Amino acid sequence: MAAEGAMASPLGHFDAREMLDALSTGLLVLDAQLCVVYANVSAQDLLGLSLRQTRGHPVSELFVAPQSMVELLRRALDSGETCAGHEFALTLAGTLPDAAAPIVADITATPLVGQVTGMHLLLELVDARTRQRITRETELLSRVDGSRLMVRQLAHEIRNPLGGLRGAAQLLERELHDVGLKEYTAVIINEADRLRTLVDTMLGPAGPPRKQTLSVHELCEYVYQLLRSEAPPEVLIERDYDPSVPDGRFDRNEIIQALLNIGRNSLQALAGRGRVVLRTRTLSNHNIGTARHRLVVCVQIEDDGPGVPADLHKTLFFPLVTGKAEGTGLGLSVAQDMVARHGGIIEFESRPVHTVFSILLPLEDGA
Repeated sequence: MAAEGAMASPLGHFDAREMLDALSTGLLVLDAQLCVVYANVSAQDLLGLSLRQTRGHPVSELFVAPQSMVELLRRALDSGETCAGHEFALTLAGTLPDAAAPIVADITATPLVGQVTGMHLLLELVDARTRQRITRETELLSRVDGSRLMVRQLAHEIRNPLGGLRGAAQLLERELHDVGLKEYTAVIINEADRLRTLVDTMLGPAGPPRKQTLSVHELCEYVYQLLRSEAPPEVLIERDYDPSVPDGRFDRNEIIQALLNIGRNSLQALAGRGRVVLRTRTLSNHNIGTARHRLVVCVQIEDDGPGVPADLHKTLFFPLVTGKAEGTGLGLSVAQDMVARHGGIIEFESRPVHTVFSILLPLEDGA
């Protein structure tokens, strides 16, 4: 039996750098001038920069940080105490303002004092975008429920008077002998029918989704063919499918309608020239709101149009909200409702020449 003093430490074959690189938290070590001395693998992945690209450079050369973050780092150095802040927006240096969304990170700065090396800072970077996304989706899903109830109550209030209006116009038409006057009753009847169709759209489908096992690519192909037939000659419709996406249980009509509503919005946004891409991917262990799913299919519709106006970003999925002069503001609201009925959600990101709507649909019940 080996002597107790000869027993090897279970961590003896690991060095400190290997353990730091195994962490999911991004770590930067900065000197007193806020220049990078070390970056672990998670920090390199978060910033999209290698250790060679970061070492020796001040943080101000790596990313454009808000003044509040710089003040936090200086305060930690001056006071010798740990300082923390939440949701700092970091834009990678050298990128165009519209090139990509900034990194959002929670930051903790801990002073390190060495007898030889002097004062340093250990900077922890935790990606806050996942938390922000879950919070945003939870709020959006709660708004979908409220909007659905409000719209359906409004639609019911409108539906009954419309029926009486149309019936009265038909009775009046029978009593009129002047053909010229009948043109006016025809207008009333046609407009009542148009409003009835609009109300039916607001009410949405009756009953729960009629789910069946389907390939999401079959639904995308159907939508692709329709969009291609409707697209002007100068608009290119492309496909980028992941063949490994498994089948799921969907209501065929509802998912096709949701895809069509978004696809047609993209065509209209291009104003006769541009590119639309239908893309499929799978996401593992992904949250939709607060529900975590083992496997989620993501169907994206991307276009290179002018983008969604910034003032509509927070209300885009609300009913009767539209940026188009002749729009009803129901297309995206109805699409979100239909996807929500499947336990999913529609997200979007938009900037000039790059707008992506992502339909997320769980392939099994959420945990």
